[in-house]
Amino acid sequence: MLFFLFMVGMSLGLVYKNMSCRAAASRKAIFRAVKLLVLGLFLQGVAIHGINNLTYGVDMEHIRWMGILQRIGVAYWVAAMCEIWPRNDEKVRSGPSLIKKYQWHWIMMFLLTSMYLVFSYAICVPDFEYQIPYDSSSEAKIYMVKCGVRGDTGPACNAAGMIDRMILGDTYIGNQYMPEQKQQCSINSPDYGPLLSNAPSWCQAPFDPKGCLSTVMAIVTCLIGLQYGHIIAHFKDHKRRLLLWLVPSSSFIVVGLLCDIFGMHINKALYSFSYMCVTIGVAGILLAAIYLVVGVFNLNSLVILYLMIQSVTRSSYNLLRVEVYGYRWLTMVLEWMGRF
Repeated sequence: MLFFLFMVGMSLGLVYKNMSCRAAASRKAIFRAVKLLVLGLFLQGVAIHGINNLTYGVDMEHIRWMGILQRIGVAYWVAAMCEIWPRNDEKVRSGPSLIKKYQWHWIMMFLLTSMYLVFSYAICVPDFEYQIPYDSSSEAKIYMVKCGVRGDTGPACNAAGMIDRMILGDTYIGNQYMPEQKQQCSINSPDYGPLLSNAPSWCQAPFDPKGCLSTVMAIVTCLIGLQYGHIIAHFKDHKRRLLLWLVPSSSFIVVGLLCDIFGMHINKALYSFSYMCVTIGVAGILLAAIYLVVGVFNLNSLVILYLMIQSVTRSSYNLLRVEVYGYRWLTMVLEWMGRF
């Protein structure tokens, strides 16, 4: 997921390079986005409704509206619409002319990033309460979380959780966040596990890392990936392509690390601005490295061999990752190979 949105945007820059009909392209983009949304809702809403109740179907009382596929669908649709419609006849001869040609994309990215930063750091998050369990057959236990702060990026009082609770509601979010992995909550920290006896009240609060506010930065990631695709579409010289990829990628990493140092921490769950910058920077550098190996030096066989070895070792590791009489070390070699 780290680089997938970046690659989605990059592919759009190549797919819509030559369009014959904008209306037809828009219909196809909308249809693809809707398919992703529906598939995501279906996969997250279908479940066996309990051990003692073997019914199978969509549980609309606890369906999770946001998710990975929904995020990809929304980001893809916004990036596709930006690529299809606001176009001009500007000739691209350099980096600045490329920015000028797609200036509306940059305006959209600036507006979305500004909106994310304002909501994340300027809005005061009030106290809130939630109840567990959500089962109507048992008495619900109500928890109160004290907040009254702004700009908090911790697990309890961040603005992203507040916005999701306001828009989606507690029962449609779930508890997908990091709280139970925190040292203050879980006995098996940093893994999931039973709660500590003195666990804070926010440990089981509903939160979705694929929620509404973090999806805004996912859209920005997709739009920036789109600009990397434009470099392939408009420049044919290897040196120019590598330069236009490496310079902004390095700048993104520097900006992201500086933001982290000065308090805007790298946070995957909140999809923070610093996290987006570092992710895009690393993705751009890896793209340049792969392009250098495959596109410039034509070492395709090495990449294919690496992918084959990785797929085989990962498959073997997943199949054979068992504890034989408690001796997990028997499969540690496969585990190591699967990671690298």
